[in-house]
Amino acid sequence: MNVFNDFKSEILKVLEDLQDEGLLPSGLDCAAIACTPPKEAVHGDISTNAALVLARSAGSSPRDLADLLAERLAAHSSVTEALVAGPGFINLRLDRKFWLGRLRDVLEAGIGYGDSELGQGRSVNVEFVSANPTGPLHVGHARGAVVGDGVAALLEKVGYAVTREFYINDAGAQVDQLARSVHRRALEALGGDIGPFPEGLYPGEYLKQVGSDLAAQEDMLLALEGPEEEWLPKVRAFAIAAMMELIKDDLKALGVAHDRFSSENALVDGGSVDEAFALLEEKGLIYTGTLAPPRGMKPDDWEERPQALFKSTQFGDDVDRPLRKLDGSWTYFATDIAYHLDKYRRGGTTMIDVWGADHGGYVKRMGAAVAALTEGEGVLDVKLCQLVNLLDAGAPVKMSKRAGTFVTLREVVDQVGKDVIRFIMVTRSNDAALDFDLKAVTEQTRDNPVFYVQYAHARACSVFRNAAQQFPGMELDGPALAKAGLDPLRADEEIALIKLMAAWPRIVEGAALAHEPHRVATYLQDLAAAFHGLWNKGNSDADARFLVDDEAVTRARLALVRGLALVIASGLAVLGVEPVEEMR
Repeated sequence: MNVFNDFKSEILKVLEDLQDEGLLPSGLDCAAIACTPPKEAVHGDISTNAALVLARSAGSSPRDLADLLAERLAAHSSVTEALVAGPGFINLRLDRKFWLGRLRDVLEAGIGYGDSELGQGRSVNVEFVSANPTGPLHVGHARGAVVGDGVAALLEKVGYAVTREFYINDAGAQVDQLARSVHRRALEALGGDIGPFPEGLYPGEYLKQVGSDLAAQEDMLLALEGPEEEWLPKVRAFAIAAMMELIKDDLKALGVAHDRFSSENALVDGGSVDEAFALLEEKGLIYTGTLAPPRGMKPDDWEERPQALFKSTQFGDDVDRPLRKLDGSWTYFATDIAYHLDKYRRGGTTMIDVWGADHGGYVKRMGAAVAALTEGEGVLDVKLCQLVNLLDAGAPVKMSKRAGTFVTLREVVDQVGKDVIRFIMVTRSNDAALDFDLKAVTEQTRDNPVFYVQYAHARACSVFRNAAQQFPGMELDGPALAKAGLDPLRADEEIALIKLMAAWPRIVEGAALAHEPHRVATYLQDLAAAFHGLWNKGNSDADARFLVDDEAVTRARLALVRGLALVIASGLAVLGVEPVEEMR
């Protein structure tokens, strides 16, 4: 139950009644009406802008319309106060019985609390990670992986049909260089002296096993000694397959699984790029032209290059974009256009791409291409993930010995665990840089957000272990506690905690629609703080403890604690984090 959506429905009913009574004109556009929490809790429980957004079309001043609406809303059975504030906001205060009912909602729904049918089964494609298959994932990839998986989980929770997708960049020069690197490692495994790696190849030790596995293939032995044109295609296919297995294994360690892997090379070989190009030509969006020199390039250094250009400026881009190189081969942008057309034709009308911050200059052109290919029906949202600064006790972490140039994702997972990585990576918005300190994220202090939230869940579980001992035979699951008398819950802190739990469905819907999983992490920290505060009150006041001599009071407070644990578990499930029952 989304409390705020429900009260918006109540306001719409009041408006309909007023129109039927002739007190307001018919045909009012109510789309901009919003119900939100007030900026300050002292102002009530729900605030609405209904009078402000409808006053002009209603032929009334905002204050007069607000007075009329407030009078009607005050008659609602759960409203104890409806006050007009400022230029015409209406603040509603709801009675305690209403909030106790919301706790029952949590207990009955379990970790499914916050689920909805908002998406109505509509398809969404979420593409994330999509790293070049030239080596293991590094810690920077972890952020995109966690953000993408979190966006997908949020959308699933509110009723969308989500496809998690990985785009394999297996065409182009970088995979040829990978093949040459693996070829050298294979010769090394056969006892050859390969010497230092030439510039541009991949010298990381992670390729030693790949080279050894390649050398063990009997059908490859003769080819390895032959000219490059004979062994390169075979070695390239072998190396890409090996790298993708490594990448999938790294993602599995992080708790990430994709539904589909799409190959860039397959798009090129299968004619999809030609088809996308032809489609743009049919629309009159391709022409031969010459681009202006890049910024900062001296005119003397620039050579005019007539190229096939896409009219991306017609769709909001800064300049038109080339689709073919001088040698006639496709640009990366051309293959990306074909890929997004393929996603759209597979039902991905809404496409979400999670990219690294270094792709920021690519956003406008890709949006232009999607708009052109789908005639505005396709929706593309690109989430750019800023850099992750890996530290250890405040000092930058040195390069990985295994990878040679970066710290691998697997090394960090092995050191701190997947749950820590998944939570910390969404403690800030994806468009803000993030410091990931290996020492700080494993400390058991309130300054460590993942510990603080996990500790709240573990504390709740400890309450139930103690309750099972002190009250043998008492049913402690959610549905049983939902039937308990909740009237003993009267303290301001208890009701405030219920109100915070009741906000979870709104948080889920807002985060899902904005594609922002960091909102979940922020909410969970607020929820944990409220529960820790209630726990600490019990430490100083025996009457405020969860387990007291009065069994009716105990059952009501256990219902509160169970609700808290369920909402935390629901939120952690969205983030792919396990809720712990005991802290080590």
